[in-house]
Amino acid sequence: MTQQSTSLLVGLLAGVSAAFLLVSAGSPSGLSFFLFAAAALPVLIAGLGWSNLASIVAVVCAMAIIALTTTPQAALVSAVTTLAPAAWIAHLSNLARPAEEIGGPEGGVIWYPLSDIFMNIAACVCVGLVAVGLATGYGPEFIGELVDVFVTTIKDSNADYQPSAEGLAEMKQFFLFALPAIQAAMWVLILFAGWYVASAIVRLSGRSKRPKDDIPSQLRVPRLGALALAAGAVMSFSGGGIGLIGWTLVGAFGICFVVAGFAIAHHRTRGKPARGLLLSAAYLATVIFTIPLGFFLFLGLFDTARTLTATNSGPRSRP
Repeated sequence: MTQQSTSLLVGLLAGVSAAFLLVSAGSPSGLSFFLFAAAALPVLIAGLGWSNLASIVAVVCAMAIIALTTTPQAALVSAVTTLAPAAWIAHLSNLARPAEEIGGPEGGVIWYPLSDIFMNIAACVCVGLVAVGLATGYGPEFIGELVDVFVTTIKDSNADYQPSAEGLAEMKQFFLFALPAIQAAMWVLILFAGWYVASAIVRLSGRSKRPKDDIPSQLRVPRLGALALAAGAVMSFSGGGIGLIGWTLVGAFGICFVVAGFAIAHHRTRGKPARGLLLSAAYLATVIFTIPLGFFLFLGLFDTARTLTATNSGPRSRP
């Protein structure tokens, strides 16, 4: 079987798997979130371990199955939020260039920086969520209906819960802007975790082109990410669609710097006797209080250096 035929077959299998996960996630169950989060894995594995052709076929195949089994709108939403970003991330991960082009040793290979892959994930999430928001008409009316359903559900289980009109209006205003930021942050984490797991699986299979990245020392957000975060913060003070886009940027790029802050903490505590205790305390405090997120955000903002992954040999496709 030729390499192209193998890529086509792998792409078809990956597309069917991704479509199955996404369609299954549409059915209300306790596993829906995990199925939806895992949907990018087949496309990532196909792209990382085989070729761009495999990941493209996976995207097209998954979209066709979702369109036939659900609706074309659901297929488009899946494509812009999950399938296409996964294929793009896999493509970037396999890019490399000769090290001598940037002053490195002759015969060496420099891989596409992990920091830039991370920022591309955030950018893809922003584009996808904004596109979905425009297509679905996300706005005060949509949030109003969502909050009304939420409040009704609480009332059914607790008859004493009777929010005032002012409290209900404040809740709707809060969720209107908080939801884009929370969704963006969560989806960046999900796609990055998917990339990490898919990379590990492909390495174990022996098909990985890219060497293992040292995440604690390499996961930083470039200065362009800080500009995107600042732009989002400024836009968030505006009303309407501009403000919603701003909060999406804040959520996506803000969580990037938070993750980079945790990576810095992992890197700087290497070799320390109390490393496990310090990191466990940091994660536990973040989960319980959430306030430490601000500390790790600023820690990530203070280190925006880009570290390259290099090997002695490998493919020489240009970024």
